[in-house]
Amino acid sequence: MALSMDPSGVTTRLQAVRKLIGMAAADAGRKAEEITLVAVSKTFEAEHILPALEAGQRVFGENRVQEALGKWPALKNRFSNVELHLIGPLQTNKSLEVVQFFDVVESLDRPKLAASLADAIQKAGRAPRLYVQVNTGAEPQKAGILPEDTDAFLSRCRSEFHLDISGLMCIPPADQPPSPHFALLQKIAARNGLTTLSMGMSGDFAAAIQCGASHVRIGSAIFGTR
Repeated sequence: MALSMDPSGVTTRLQAVRKLIGMAAADAGRKAEEITLVAVSKTFEAEHILPALEAGQRVFGENRVQEALGKWPALKNRFSNVELHLIGPLQTNKSLEVVQFFDVVESLDRPKLAASLADAIQKAGRAPRLYVQVNTGAEPQKAGILPEDTDAFLSRCRSEFHLDISGLMCIPPADQPPSPHFALLQKIAARNGLTTLSMGMSGDFAAAIQCGASHVRIGSAIFGTR
């Protein structure tokens, strides 16, 4: 695979995003190293992702299993320390593929999927880190456990399905201020002994960092519009 010429400016935008994350962390009285940048590379081809890899970015988010399986094996062969997050919805018939290929699943959102992932982990002998997706805005069109049901779901994941839950993820409603949703997720996490919070995207990651985000998922600010 030839070195990229970075015609789309990915490297420049990535550096700018890293700087903004550092500034937001400082404003929140936090260290930049506390926040992991998940570069959302969904819908982008390998040639667009390569400049970010060459610039040292190693954590990436993908939305679709088959798309990721089509482009990432070759990239991971070259950059062996890549960490892949599945940030999109997961069908149970893809559980084994996901467990075998992804390092983190951010979209655990229902008991049926918890059972499927538990079975896949047993078969594969490999366990990705799991985040429960919380539908903080109770939006009917959006996946995720309702806030009032999250405690019970986390307990069931641990006791019934024997899953090690690492954190929580949310996507606030687009038409509402995000900070109350981030604060709600942090509150749910704290009372359940979780410190990993995946929240904040290109337009609101500074607010998420203020509310304790450990991971921010940024796509368009790095790779441009799709």
